[in-house]
Amino acid sequence: MCQLELALPPWGHWVYVRVEIPSRGPGRTIRFQLCVRLQECPQPSLSRVLVPGAAMNMPQSLGNQPLPPEPPSLGASPEGPGATSPPEHCWPVRPTLRNELDTFSVHFYIFFGPSVALPPERPAVFALRLLPVLDSGGVLSLELQLNVSSLRQENVTVFGCLTHEVPLSLGDAAVTCSKESLAGFLLSVSATSRVARLRIPFPQTGTWFLTLRSLCGVGPRYVRCRNATAEVRLRTFLSPCVDDCGPYGQCKLLRTHNYLYAACECKAGWRGWGCTDSADALTYGFQLLSTLLLCLSNLMFLPPVVLAIRSRYVLEAAVYTFTMFFSTFYHACDQPGIVVFCIMDYDVLQFCDFLGSLMSVWVTVIAMARLQPVVKQVLYLLGAMLLSMALQLDRHGLWNLLGPSLFALGILATAWTVRSVRRRHCYPPTWRRWLFYLCPGSLIAGSAVLLYAFVETRDNYFYIHSIWHMLIAGSVGFLLPPRAKTDHRVPSGARARGCGYQLCINEQEELGLVGPGGATVSSICAS
Repeated sequence: MCQLELALPPWGHWVYVRVEIPSRGPGRTIRFQLCVRLQECPQPSLSRVLVPGAAMNMPQSLGNQPLPPEPPSLGASPEGPGATSPPEHCWPVRPTLRNELDTFSVHFYIFFGPSVALPPERPAVFALRLLPVLDSGGVLSLELQLNVSSLRQENVTVFGCLTHEVPLSLGDAAVTCSKESLAGFLLSVSATSRVARLRIPFPQTGTWFLTLRSLCGVGPRYVRCRNATAEVRLRTFLSPCVDDCGPYGQCKLLRTHNYLYAACECKAGWRGWGCTDSADALTYGFQLLSTLLLCLSNLMFLPPVVLAIRSRYVLEAAVYTFTMFFSTFYHACDQPGIVVFCIMDYDVLQFCDFLGSLMSVWVTVIAMARLQPVVKQVLYLLGAMLLSMALQLDRHGLWNLLGPSLFALGILATAWTVRSVRRRHCYPPTWRRWLFYLCPGSLIAGSAVLLYAFVETRDNYFYIHSIWHMLIAGSVGFLLPPRAKTDHRVPSGARARGCGYQLCINEQEELGLVGPGGATVSSICAS
């Protein structure tokens, strides 16, 4: 015969008993008998209130009814002959009112609250019901605030014990919030520490029980108060994140498979459930330095703007100005921490910054192809529309930069190849253009792309991305072609010496070296 006494069975749940018999051959049968005895509270006024079935009943007021004497613990002898006392954990449970405000935003209200009077004879027990799926992805917060004026000059400490599924009573001497295999969260308030807070991220669903009791004395041992009814203000609620993640974080609603939950995304090196751990946080000076570096590095677009205007590339200069403006204010708004300045919505600034960066690459490469004005304008407009569509699909994709760049380079290569075949000469024709402009500009642009694609990380973002700004702006200054010169007509005598071929001139326009009166005949001819 074997027996097991479970003093704190889970409330409202099945208790499973598994019986295993060692195998000693086939066909062996053993008979056994299982007996279960449940001891409930013998007094009707102390019957535990099950949640949520009994939540429709009016709760008992702990301060307005005669209170029974403190029952002894399990195993103690009852007072008087024939008297029966309930176990020490058998107390009335006061239900709470649930008010759902939003996703993972629930407030729990107690009847005749939020202030609770705690007489010295007995504890107060409250039940909080958390629903499956709807409440498990947030943060359960509990706040106790002691009203010192109700203590009557006595050294009173109010203890709270929050447990799951089964309430625990707090003893008169050693105050603990654990028993056998059950453990909870212990918190206390006193005249020296009037407020206590408890936060439980991603709480387990079901019923949570909060037991409050007032004791007198100084720890570690306490005694029952004689004539002091402590009053505490109880506030319990469910929120998506801890303190809305504070100034160094952002509360985000996430989904993993079918599980919905909320979490803080911390910035500037802050960590923790509520982004309050500053062990690895960035200092204010470092934040200011990174913001200024990312913003002021865009001033490198000023020389390309001036150069484009002087070369009469007005549309290209407008694109570079657009990029410089929105990149500066986007990075001023994108910074973590408190060094932030936003002139408009963050999403608008981000879109304009990305669009300007891609359009700067696009118009520069198309301008290098020296196409007909109508063709060039059509490609500019078509590129703006396609890039806007691509950015709406995925703004952080690497192919948003590589795709338009490779397509524009393909147009450039085709235009230069056709021109070289027609003129039977390499285009651009001068070695100076290749040595001093095209090769340095290509190397700078390639370095910028490599940094952006393979070197830039979240840790080195502020200075690698600043270098990216300077490299892209510098490459534009090298790669933008010079102003196109007006072709000069060849004298009739020169045409006669051309043996019936029409001579083409002004091939030095790629360097901008041809003056108004210095036209020379080149070696490139077309039939």
